[in-house]
Amino acid sequence: MSKISHHTTKAENRKKRVRSKIFGTTQKPRVSVFRANKYSYIQVIDDSQGKTLMTVSDILIRKELKKAEVLTKTQSVIKATEELIAKMKKAKIASVVFDRGQYKYHGRVKAIAETLRNGGIKV
Repeated sequence: MSKISHHTTKAENRKKRVRSKIFGTTQKPRVSVFRANKYSYIQVIDDSQGKTLMTVSDILIRKELKKAEVLTKTQSVIKATEELIAKMKKAKIASVVFDRGQYKYHGRVKAIAETLRNGGIKV
């Protein structure tokens, strides 16, 4: 008998359920959020071509401002999202599909979505 486990975790099931309903195109790419314990990563993805158009994380923001001022994780994600908005406006992307992945819509994930909306991106 094989010892390979084919069970999926609850997080993987949530991720599949969310991703099955959304798809990014060239005109309306998908904004994917990955939230680790320490940092957060945001990607803009074109699923029709299978390419990542741009990416940003709060690693550099937290390291640059570590000595000057203390930021919470949510505050550093907001600053990273503002950088992403500037990149998206330069690339003339006005609307996106928001992909929260396996995470609940609160905290850092909610802050990313609200910052995108306040920055003029249609989510």
